[in-house]
Amino acid sequence: MKALTIKRMLLLLVILTGCSDSNENPGNDPMDDDLAGPISRPTSGYGADGINQVEEVNFPNPLYDGTEVSIFYPSKITSGKPTVFFSHPYGGENKNFNKGLFEFIAKKGFVVVFVPYPTLSVSIEDRYNTLWAGFTKAAKDYPNLIDTTRVGFMGHSFGGGASIGLAYKAFTENGWGKSGRFLFTMAPWYSFQITPEQLANFPTNTQMITQVYDQDVVNDSRMAIDIFKSISIEANEKDFVYIRSSTVDGYTYLTDHVLPNTRSAYDALDYYGIYRLLDALMDYSFNHNAAARDVALGNGSVAQITMPSYNGKAMAPLEVTDAPSPQYQQGKYEFRCDSIINPRIDRCN
Repeated sequence: MKALTIKRMLLLLVILTGCSDSNENPGNDPMDDDLAGPISRPTSGYGADGINQVEEVNFPNPLYDGTEVSIFYPSKITSGKPTVFFSHPYGGENKNFNKGLFEFIAKKGFVVVFVPYPTLSVSIEDRYNTLWAGFTKAAKDYPNLIDTTRVGFMGHSFGGGASIGLAYKAFTENGWGKSGRFLFTMAPWYSFQITPEQLANFPTNTQMITQVYDQDVVNDSRMAIDIFKSISIEANEKDFVYIRSSTVDGYTYLTDHVLPNTRSAYDALDYYGIYRLLDALMDYSFNHNAAARDVALGNGSVAQITMPSYNGKAMAPLEVTDAPSPQYQQGKYEFRCDSIINPRIDRCN
């Protein structure tokens, strides 16, 4: 979702219609890669690019004519690998908008599935069903690429809210993730197709990272806080991450609603704020590497929160807690927690 007036109006119209139906790189060298801003990507440790070449396979989207489901995977694999099922934000059906993220996952030796869902003239349920149909068809038709015993569900905005119910369904009905499972949600919108009872009985062998962004004016952080507090994942297996903007050497690392996004500001925030934690979470959840936990779910450890610097100026550290609280009044946000659209409106105190 872009914070543009016309798109906001279209978004609200369509949603209402639908309802009615670590090793840190100190970053003291000049930029030597394709990232915007003065700070380069990490060269080692979690968040550094992997060594694998990336390949891609596409097939017709089963519930969205004229589009394709995309699978990004490490080249030359001979058996299924742990897989991330990504749910994109509203209007983000072009895979290139987050291709940097997809290629990062595949370079690290894992697989990621991207399913476009329609923006206009469909219900929220239709969008969830499109994601589910694409994910399950990918898993069924490509067992040589996808290992459903180790899976993560990751989503941004509308997709962040959707990831909760989709993951619960995959974990409990399909038995996915028996050997490793996680959730990674970013600036999530409202969550449908998940009941209070299901949240209270969410598989406890799940790890979870929830992120919200300080300059986001689209989605009320109370939605993320509600799910984080309500889901029955142990406190030491989940972290709530708050990311603030920084200005370094005249460049602003902006934590607005479109973070992360290869299309707009592809910079050190993507790598250090998101990819680094995801990298460690995949290693911890999929490979059971205990050392990765300090970066992924460190509960505010130095390794987790430290961000890079340039010429002595550091980016704002990550803020991590197990007891998040709102930073702003609901009036800041386009989509408030107490909106009648929200199926969990009673949780918006």
